[in-house]
Amino acid sequence: ARSFADIGDIVRGRDLYGGGGRGKGKEKLEQKLKDIFGDIYKELSTKNGAQKHYGDDENYYKLREDWWTANRQEIWKALTCDAPDYAQYFRGTCGSDEKTATRASHKCRCENKIGEPQDQVPTYFDYVPQYLRWFEEWAE
Repeated sequence: ARSFADIGDIVRGRDLYGGGGRGKGKEKLEQKLKDIFGDIYKELSTKNGAQKHYGDDENYYKLREDWWTANRQEIWKALTCDAPDYAQYFRGTCGSDEKTATRASHKCRCENKIGEPQDQVPTYFDYVPQYLRWFEEWAE
């Protein structure tokens, strides 16, 4: 879940880690992300107001946030695609009720039940600020 959350921070431009080599690695990555999201921005229709919605942000932070929200499930599936069938997420997060939540017990994914999202991501760590995740990790 931490790697997943870290990827979310990087995509959304929220990563606090400066990177090695005086930050040059992070600068290169950030430029690549600007290029990628710049291309996505250019493909947005001006007719439906999509470009106007994102404004003139040269870093595309709002677009990056929306892209992450729309694609986080696919990222989770990619990260867990090679997990054993019996792999479980460490806490109960599947289901709509906190009291009856079950563990994601098939490749760390929630069971596909009628009326529930398929392969839902069993964590919201990607919405916890990075420095708070670091505190939890350092406390272990």
